[in-house]
Amino acid sequence: MASGDVAAGIPVRDPDEHVRFARYRRAFDAVAPDDAADLVARVLTDPDPAMANTAVCEYLDRRAAELLTDPGYPAWSLELTGPVAVDAFTARRLREWTLLRAIALDEPWEAEQLLTASNWLQLHVAGRPPAGAARSALPLLAEGGRTRRIRNIARSRIPRPG
Repeated sequence: MASGDVAAGIPVRDPDEHVRFARYRRAFDAVAPDDAADLVARVLTDPDPAMANTAVCEYLDRRAAELLTDPGYPAWSLELTGPVAVDAFTARRLREWTLLRAIALDEPWEAEQLLTASNWLQLHVAGRPPAGAARSALPLLAEGGRTRRIRNIARSRIPRPG
């Protein structure tokens, strides 16, 4: 990549946020795992915070889904915790992926974490419940999900006896 390009270390400050967003997406598609945290940190310095966190969350969503049950997830998540801390939305998304992992692997997690989670996470758990969710998360969301839609979807996904 040319000098001054995102992956080379310095985000290009093109005045058009659509051009920058497309550049960020390409950079995230090509980033090596060892360079991802640095790229996240650089993108989150963009003058358009909404566009920057959208680009970063798109990467987080893709990579977290790939690593969700992989033993490498904790190290990846820990490495990104510092860079995403500057943006509350992005930091929350990473925490919610980590909660989803705990639910999927049937690891310890707190009911309050799920009940106060975003609609995005609650819909994700209710609509596409990970393996560990049927026993613990779905009944919780069926009773206390944030919206009627979440509660209804969770109820419909609870396995019926027999």
